[in-house]
Amino acid sequence: MYKWDNHIASPLVRSKPFLWFWGGVTKVQIIMEENRKIRLGISIGDLNGIGCEVALKTFEDSRMLDFCTPVIFASNKTVSFQMKQLKLNIVFNGIPDASKAIDNKINIVNVWKEVPRIDFGQATKEGGEYAIKSLRAAVDALKKGDIDVLVTAPINKNNIQSEEFKFPGHTDFLAQELDGESLMFMVTDTLKVGLLTDHVAVKDVSAAIIPRLIRDKINTIEKSLMMDFGIRKPKIALLGINPHSGDNGVIGKEDDEVMKPVIKEMSNMGHLVYGPYSADSFFGSDGYKKFDAILAAYHDQGLIPFKTISFGQGVNFTAGLSKVRTSPDHGTAYEIAGKGVADASSFKEAVFMALKIFKNRTEYEELTKDVLKKQRLKRER
Repeated sequence: MYKWDNHIASPLVRSKPFLWFWGGVTKVQIIMEENRKIRLGISIGDLNGIGCEVALKTFEDSRMLDFCTPVIFASNKTVSFQMKQLKLNIVFNGIPDASKAIDNKINIVNVWKEVPRIDFGQATKEGGEYAIKSLRAAVDALKKGDIDVLVTAPINKNNIQSEEFKFPGHTDFLAQELDGESLMFMVTDTLKVGLLTDHVAVKDVSAAIIPRLIRDKINTIEKSLMMDFGIRKPKIALLGINPHSGDNGVIGKEDDEVMKPVIKEMSNMGHLVYGPYSADSFFGSDGYKKFDAILAAYHDQGLIPFKTISFGQGVNFTAGLSKVRTSPDHGTAYEIAGKGVADASSFKEAVFMALKIFKNRTEYEELTKDVLKKQRLKRER
């Protein structure tokens, strides 16, 4: 059963923090700025996968509408077909664009009028095309401010490729569309793993990890931990590139010649960064529990232990961007698509994580503005 007490206990609204000081401690009171809840956009993902199913199952529980206003980018007919196939009985509100979303309803933006073919469990070109149509519409709404955060349902990296879309995944596309330096950040409430390189072939990893990249990723993950997760002085561990972090150069020199100098440099500047650690002993001995976040050198080095430890409750968060985007930590799951048996837990976690990050970021930005304003006024006196 889902543990509601692990999450926010009251409705979230678009808000502006009102700050006051008491006994030297800053307190934040959220007051309503606009008379609507946070609008949470959902790109539908591969139509032949489980994306639509887990999104609908998440908001099938009416209590979820207390937390946000969902806006799904697809079409009435597409969603109705999925509901019939999955035997779901959900009432939704069809709208022409996200700005017309209504609170306390599941809103469907009609991105297309035609009826696409849905072949559950099949990786088709058409399934990929409509996944990208949904994604582009959702990102456009996010950039315009018609939605506040975005949760992306899983796509197939093969069938989304076209002359118009040549990105290996969501993260790279969003990095182009939104301001900021992106970082693939896998998170739960207790474990956070970022990647120095994400969708890079193993043979190219060592060449890709250069000092500037390490510095940039450390800065990005540190800022995200402060701004998005409320950690004032984050402690970050870096995992080595080679087995046993090179074993003093016996199994490769990259850790000694590239990683260690940057870690020392950043430490001397006041950043709490440590490593490089050998990934096997680091996770095997629960060493990860001593840190606020871990930076893995490459995709599988970080994601295998993360998914093993998080037990399907993990969330993929794109840190470093101007807007909040999360995603469940699973794929299209073609093998169970259309059968009504998909577990929506990770998608629900992605929804809650997006809302938490949005709230934390809003409070952080307002606190920062207040501090900067006080500093400016002090200089002007």
